[in-house]
Amino acid sequence: MVGTYLQLLKIGITPVNISKNDQRVLHVLALGGEIQYCRENGKIQEVLCYTQDGLVLSNCTIDAFKRLKSKKLISSKKGQPYRITRLGAVSVRSQMFQRF
Repeated sequence: MVGTYLQLLKIGITPVNISKNDQRVLHVLALGGEIQYCRENGKIQEVLCYTQDGLVLSNCTIDAFKRLKSKKLISSKKGQPYRITRLGAVSVRSQMFQRF
């Protein structure tokens, strides 16, 4: 983990400050979760974060989604649900898995 962190610093990517709620969302995504979304008029109106077990995480709001997306910690490819990026996986603090 430290090696990857140093590699990111070498190529010019600096670590970002992430709030507790955003950390929780990233941690769920790092464990295999995904963020599904609904669009209206081309804009994302609703997001739901699903854990690997299929439960819904209530901490994932539109504001948290926008913050994570703007920091490029999550991404979507070819219309699929949003998942954590490599930068997001490095940025999330490790913690013991907690049941929700």
